[in-house]
Amino acid sequence: MPQTLEVRPIAGALGAEVGGVDLSQELCDGTIAEIRQALLDHLVVFFRDQDLTPDRYLAFAKRFGELVEYPLVKGLEGYPEIMNVVKLEHEKHNFGGLWHSDTTYLEKPPMGSILLARELPPYGGDTEFANMYLAYEKLSDGMKSLLAPLKGVSVSNLSKVQKTRQSRLNDGAKLAQETVLTATHPVIRIHPETGRKALYVNGAHTIRFEGLSDEESAPLLEYLFKHQTRPEFTCRFRWEPGSIAFWDNRATQHNPINDYHGFKRIMHRITLAGDKPH
Repeated sequence: MPQTLEVRPIAGALGAEVGGVDLSQELCDGTIAEIRQALLDHLVVFFRDQDLTPDRYLAFAKRFGELVEYPLVKGLEGYPEIMNVVKLEHEKHNFGGLWHSDTTYLEKPPMGSILLARELPPYGGDTEFANMYLAYEKLSDGMKSLLAPLKGVSVSNLSKVQKTRQSRLNDGAKLAQETVLTATHPVIRIHPETGRKALYVNGAHTIRFEGLSDEESAPLLEYLFKHQTRPEFTCRFRWEPGSIAFWDNRATQHNPINDYHGFKRIMHRITLAGDKPH
């Protein structure tokens, strides 16, 4: 029998806390199906007070799909699929510290990511999430028509995101520093499971529209980046040790807030394989 899950929305736009489940235990197919449905309904789901070994963490993640390694930085020793997302006391930049959708510079960006809090600052370090269905739906009909045929070009080396990951690259880069990963995706993405349309550009990786120059693309992209993160499209999650966030990378963006200088924050992330956007 599936465990009785408690799904409690935390904001109007997206996000729900899921209670009544111990992820350290082997879960039945029914419970996994309930969690997947909650993810599709709320785009990001949160769990509290989960005590997971790396092996159990991996076992939980594998119930939702194939695991993939982060392309730029090495994973934990013995657990290459688990990435150590760290900001140390002396560091000023936090990893991925700007609004983004994960690794859209890949031909098949991730379906989702799962993030587990291991060590937290006494305050700060919240993560914001934004609903890209809403970002699309709240555009004017004219803008929707303009964007419908366009494709966005994503790259891995924009300077504003490079500096957020430089310390981790120094620790264990997987590729040569000059390597640039590039992929082109529809600006309006159709979600493969829900069929809903999402605005699929992001300020960390989308550099231009296909067929246009960076300069020609910039004004419209800047408008879209600002539009995507309107407060009414977002939720904000306050972490505690043992908290987990599981987000649908096909329909959300996230922003880890960098407001805890002088303190350490250690998170473990697992990434789930996705498909080619359409």
